[in-house]
Amino acid sequence: MKLNNYINGSWQEGGGADYTAVVNPANGETLCEVKLSGKSDVDEAVKAAKRAQKEWVLVPAPKRADYLYEIGRLMKERKEHLAQVLTKEMGKVIEEGRGEVQEGIDMAFYMAGEGRRLFGETVPSELQDKFAMSVRAPIGVVGLITPWNFPVAIATWKSFPAIVAGNTFIWKPATETPMMAYEMAKIFEEVGLPPGVANVVFGSGGEVGTAMIEHPDIRVISFTGSTETGRRVAELGGRHLKKVSLEMGGKNAVIVMDDADLDLAVEGILWSAFGTAGQRCTACSRVIVHRDVKKELEQRLLEQMKSLTIGDGLDESVKVGPVINAAALEKIHGYVEIGQQEGAKLLAGGRVLEDEGQKCGYYYEPTLFTDVKWDSRIAQEEIFGPVISLIEVGSLDEAIEVNNSVTYGLSSSIFTRDVNQAFRAQRDLDTGIVYVNAGTTGAEIHLPFGGTKGTGNGHRDSGVAALDVFTEWKSIYVDYSGKLQRAQIDTE
Repeated sequence: MKLNNYINGSWQEGGGADYTAVVNPANGETLCEVKLSGKSDVDEAVKAAKRAQKEWVLVPAPKRADYLYEIGRLMKERKEHLAQVLTKEMGKVIEEGRGEVQEGIDMAFYMAGEGRRLFGETVPSELQDKFAMSVRAPIGVVGLITPWNFPVAIATWKSFPAIVAGNTFIWKPATETPMMAYEMAKIFEEVGLPPGVANVVFGSGGEVGTAMIEHPDIRVISFTGSTETGRRVAELGGRHLKKVSLEMGGKNAVIVMDDADLDLAVEGILWSAFGTAGQRCTACSRVIVHRDVKKELEQRLLEQMKSLTIGDGLDESVKVGPVINAAALEKIHGYVEIGQQEGAKLLAGGRVLEDEGQKCGYYYEPTLFTDVKWDSRIAQEEIFGPVISLIEVGSLDEAIEVNNSVTYGLSSSIFTRDVNQAFRAQRDLDTGIVYVNAGTTGAEIHLPFGGTKGTGNGHRDSGVAALDVFTEWKSIYVDYSGKLQRAQIDTE
């Protein structure tokens, strides 16, 4: 099977004849081949989107929302199929695959509701017989660049608010996970979304992504990916005066205080650290633990890690699936070696798995370090794999200081029974998301998602805040006095 671009409501091979294999990371089998597009394909998609947007913006927002309700309905009908496809191409366990598809379903229904809101403001004018208000206006054609680790959820966070706000879009999914984009494009087609409203262009970031960022008719770029790539997107987008929304890396910490429920903390840490094989921007990679409970927490983590089954995510009994590819294995193992060189103590894991049933896939054993220095590389740099670093502290103040020491600011968590400590942590942890007595992952679609510092540039996915990325504010004044009134001058 070969996947081709979806442009202007039809499937198109476009320019060039190059395809690349899409591989199941659990067993190395080729699932399909995907088109490697170029600038000419982006140009065609933008022409279609620009043409369609002139009509789409005239469709009343509640009617645009009706398409999202129908998209959500079809996603719900096909939830198991979509989850199976997701697990095959990305590797996460099937339970997580179902959860991710559900997140997309929730986003469809939630953002459809905004079709009857999209609230602006009416305010009193400073002048007599004058009316003043502000409204949200669509921006036009927008570009969406999404990662492989959440190929459905993140795409819906971006595309659904863009649609309901009256924009059209070009979507470049990750080359590793194009099958979910293909499935979503089929749904767009089936619900009758007008040609050109939704366009999918497959290809690399260097070719398709760059062409999107440089195209003068794409006015917004919404990107999720690595901080390194995000910086290049921001730099290139800035040259073209585009609005750029970035959601990038994380180095997230769970703080475990001496009064914490340790059973709950262990459960939260394991889910946050090893779910999606640690390949989440919200994954817990640091555990900042009070010295009085450090030894006990280590032993409980080690005991529970023994029960983690590792294998193909389609097996319902498996708890940890593969990482995405061989390059990821190499990077993760490289950091494990760095941790040992830095003097951290390796308590568990630390190896590529090549046992029977695993040798054809990309599996890394869940790994636990202790006695990690807060400023070491494994405690500061994003590994994006199933690796935890335990860092000992003596107080809440020290824990907060260690948490805030990294260049990222996405998610943080604290386990404590002390309400005063919980509220201090909420205030002082400098991350965009803070959890109390839960792990660092598990965002809900009606709240903003994103972070501070090296994690983002101030914009947010999900929630009503997502509309800020895909709309501009327009201020409107209606003077019915029958005379010229000059603001600030004629207010005396």
